[in-house]
Amino acid sequence: MTLRLFRALAVFTAILVTHAAFADEGMWLINKLPSKELKQQYNFEPTATWTEHVQKSCVRIGAGGSGSFISPDGLVMTNHHVASDAIQDLSSEQHDYMADGFYAATHEAELKCPHMELTVLQEIQEITDRVNAAVKSGMSAADAFAARKKAMSEIEKEARERSGLQPEVVTLFNGARYDLYLYKRYTDVRLVFAPEAGIAFFGGDLDNFEYPRFNLDVTFLRAYENDKPAKVEHYLKWSKAGPKDGELIFVAGHPGRTQRLFTVDHLRFLRDVQLPLTLSCYNQREIALNQFMGRSEEYGRIGKEDLLGIQNSRKAFGGIINGLLNPRLMNRKMEAEAALREFVQADPKRREKYAAGWDKLSKALAEVQSFYTEYFMLESRRASLGRYHDLARKLIRAADEKRKPDGERLTEYRDANLPTLELDLFSEAPIYDALEQLRLEDGLIRLGRHLGGEHEAVVAAMGGMDAGSRAASLIGGTKMKNVSFRRKLYEGGTAAIAECNDPMIQFAQALNPAARALRDKYEKVFESVEKEAYAMIANAKFEKDGDRVYPDATFTLRLAVGTVAGYRDGSETIPAMTDMAGLYARAAQHKEREPYNLPKRWADGRNKLDLKTPFNFISTNDIIGGNSGSPMFNRDGEVTGLVFDGNIHGLIWDFQFDMEKARAVGVHSQAIIEALRKLYGAGKLADEITKG
Repeated sequence: MTLRLFRALAVFTAILVTHAAFADEGMWLINKLPSKELKQQYNFEPTATWTEHVQKSCVRIGAGGSGSFISPDGLVMTNHHVASDAIQDLSSEQHDYMADGFYAATHEAELKCPHMELTVLQEIQEITDRVNAAVKSGMSAADAFAARKKAMSEIEKEARERSGLQPEVVTLFNGARYDLYLYKRYTDVRLVFAPEAGIAFFGGDLDNFEYPRFNLDVTFLRAYENDKPAKVEHYLKWSKAGPKDGELIFVAGHPGRTQRLFTVDHLRFLRDVQLPLTLSCYNQREIALNQFMGRSEEYGRIGKEDLLGIQNSRKAFGGIINGLLNPRLMNRKMEAEAALREFVQADPKRREKYAAGWDKLSKALAEVQSFYTEYFMLESRRASLGRYHDLARKLIRAADEKRKPDGERLTEYRDANLPTLELDLFSEAPIYDALEQLRLEDGLIRLGRHLGGEHEAVVAAMGGMDAGSRAASLIGGTKMKNVSFRRKLYEGGTAAIAECNDPMIQFAQALNPAARALRDKYEKVFESVEKEAYAMIANAKFEKDGDRVYPDATFTLRLAVGTVAGYRDGSETIPAMTDMAGLYARAAQHKEREPYNLPKRWADGRNKLDLKTPFNFISTNDIIGGNSGSPMFNRDGEVTGLVFDGNIHGLIWDFQFDMEKARAVGVHSQAIIEALRKLYGAGKLADEITKG
């Protein structure tokens, strides 16, 4: 696997394109589509009506996934792996919906998902001038950063009061532009259908990021309002035929983050500092989870979702590091950066406005490196100490932050973001003490490994015990599982926190001052400078390339353009589509050993299926993490598939687009309907989908 990944990332050809080109590259803002290029290349012109329909049919799911409305009764399509947290939360030792699947034949049987939130973009407003007007001449980068934050808070507060919608100020081009997005929010979301994890993730970690694939990675949810299915005006209709080889196809979703604007020095920081820390955490946690899950069948059930997420991230970040170790890719980035800097230096006015950007950023990167390990281990979610600690820290910080003026708070505690915070804090989702003890013990060991046993934070965290005893003591004594206890602390504010003798609250309080100070330092030393520097660099690109520049991904709605297309890998031709016959051949090839063992329904139901039915397919659409669950649709706005992955060659898309071999991977629309009708007895659901 590692060798294949290295070879894939080592092959770069002249088809690599620049950040300002149009060759199916681009995660385009929904309000700034490349209409001219679409007309020239595909003879397609997106109208205002078409664009609004796509925008309001698309759904952002929680903090990391995409979906779409596909019926007027609030039916939402997404990936199984996007909804898997909810599926796991709804499962129990008696009803394992991850292993066995789930289907609600009636609305009454649909299960409410704890702490799931859907948001749908309603309106976009350009606010760059207002945000930047808060910055006064002579301000330091840190003061300018604080002034912009305050302005954003005021804008969000006004927007919420005026519209009643969920506001979000979106930073584009790493700080060169600002937009206000207004969302309609759904918090009553119910599970309608989920297949078995064994077919949703057939092939497991071994086939992840590979192609050909054979996965039914789909789940259907339903949005509710006032305890009834939501009535939505905009939804995508279904294509009975599905995609054809060479056909124009669109992907509309919420890509999480890319680093294509990053400077060469910033990419080196990712490669040499940030990503190795991340992988170290994931590698240690994967080992601990595998050992935990081997203890019993029930431990295997409650740990599986964690393990799948860790394995996926470990493989993805490993591929990104391999890409950044590729001298060809780095040389191309250096050439592109040199060309832009030469353009800036060629004109005195441009030189005065933009030239300092690169040096400012490089200096900040050098400074942040001196304390980045501490910051990462104490503040990054990727070094989490578990759910109980996460809840405790949020309660402590909420009490502190809510006393401040809105514009001076940490972003996640601003008034506009409190509904999402409260949805998480008061979730009824199950928390398993055995799994929490593992997470905390593993986290304590990891903290000591990276910071050293005599580091002040490590000494405070260990409390004079070994990691196992400390974790057992904290988990055994805390009341954090109790939602009413958490609500009482939240509503009681700083006084309730100060009086609380819960060991997890006290543990989080012991670590919070150091973590909070490191976050403040990170924002002052690096993040404020980063915004200022990239604003200069991005504006230089605007001046050089005009409207052909698109911003890095920000987990906001984007449109990607592509075609259904296979590719050549050496002497081998990889076809664009797989079929259901290939699924059974793949299982037989591996003698149905895990992870190639078929769920019983699929093993027994082979003769019920038309094995020529297309199953998965690939396209040249520009996607990244966060696009999971995005609808794939034709120029008529008809769903032809569902994004669930990228192939191994696409792991470099974080920082460089390449369409020679890199592909988005989707579930074919025909496969979804074939399985619903013939294997799951879900004809009623299939009718709702296909009839609209």
